[in-house]
Amino acid sequence: MSGNGDPQRFLVLGGRGFIGSHLVDALLTRGHYVRCFDRPHVSPLAADHLSNPNFLLHEGDFTSEADIEAALEGCDICFHLVSTTLPNSSNIDPVFDVESNLKGSVRLLTHAVRAGVKKIIFISSGGTVYGIPQEIPIKETHPTNPICSYGITKLATEKYLGLFRELHGIECVVLRLANPFGERQRIQASQGAVAVFLGKVLRGEAIEIWGDGSVVRDYIYVADVVDAMMRSITYSGEEYVFNIGSGRGISLNQVLDSIENTTGCAARRRYLPGRSFDVPASVLNIDRAARLLNWTPKTDFDQGLDKFALWLRKQLEHSGV
Repeated sequence: MSGNGDPQRFLVLGGRGFIGSHLVDALLTRGHYVRCFDRPHVSPLAADHLSNPNFLLHEGDFTSEADIEAALEGCDICFHLVSTTLPNSSNIDPVFDVESNLKGSVRLLTHAVRAGVKKIIFISSGGTVYGIPQEIPIKETHPTNPICSYGITKLATEKYLGLFRELHGIECVVLRLANPFGERQRIQASQGAVAVFLGKVLRGEAIEIWGDGSVVRDYIYVADVVDAMMRSITYSGEEYVFNIGSGRGISLNQVLDSIENTTGCAARRRYLPGRSFDVPASVLNIDRAARLLNWTPKTDFDQGLDKFALWLRKQLEHSGV
């Protein structure tokens, strides 16, 4: 991974989450100073960083102006991974989505300018900002017509990043992620098909599949996501929006087939009616990231699944499940 050079001061919003904790590991490994911002009482998913002199835990509320202002003080670069909603539930209360995520992100940008932050790297959603694809794989220039509030607020945040870049000269990078998976991902959740399915198969539980299992998604291993994030640190250029995925589509049925092959356990499949907000297929074109970030994924789906399954088996054995 890149991101070496002189130590810098990073703020990682959502640093105790699935992707954020891996990012914190990578930054600390390279000798950077890391301030991890997350809600109080969030269970850490990574090893304890508190003994590292370069690590500082800053608990607070993303919607609190005072908390964000304090978190940004003295930081060079901010990674924004926070979201208070999920794609499959955001349409239930779009007002909350706007008030917490969009207003919170604009507030973050305002205070970042005041604090002299050099760059903001925002984790957006390649699976929702485009809406129903007109072509596959999807390029960054594809029309953006989200069909869920989650995607709309992500897209609006991207636009405000561009605005603040023009108005105030703050650097920004937007990474539109496909569907990340890997170690530390929660298996008791309402999103993250690979993690949820893998957990249920290992526990012998039935798996509910919305639709006939033909829905195709682009799955990217977490180490490759962090690699792209690290390469974003030193990137500077006119293009600042990048798709980050595998460039390969896999159906839900194929995901389950691979899980069965990896674990040696049968998947108990239960098919339910499809959901209106699920687009039939979403696969990202990653040529721009390859060309400008010098990034391509190094772990294919089955390799990543093997690593994830090995880690999860150990976690389940340790917890006595």
